[in-house]
Amino acid sequence: MNLLTCVLLITATLSTVLAIISFWLPQMSPDPEKLSPYECGFDPLGSARLPFSLRFFLIAILFLLFDLEIALLLPIPWAIQLEHPLITFTWASSVLTLLTFGLIYEWSQGGLEWAE
Repeated sequence: MNLLTCVLLITATLSTVLAIISFWLPQMSPDPEKLSPYECGFDPLGSARLPFSLRFFLIAILFLLFDLEIALLLPIPWAIQLEHPLITFTWASSVLTLLTFGLIYEWSQGGLEWAE
């Protein structure tokens, strides 16, 4: 058997075994909240014109911002091999400082308080 056939056989077997286990393993105890079509906390049978809270979007945007920050700061360890690693470190530090000041400002304004 060549290597490609062996790898395909192992992956197919592993996928099949994990799919079968995933059907047998979970505990089936549905409650009314899990049986509803939406798990967002809104009544799906009510009016569709209810406004969303802006705080929900603020938290979502902050989450995306800090995810993006991690993606931008990830290549910094490899910047040591560049011609001018100090420039990369300076830009990364400025992005991190700007995001930190923005978070402090948002926190001081009370934008992160979920319940009033």
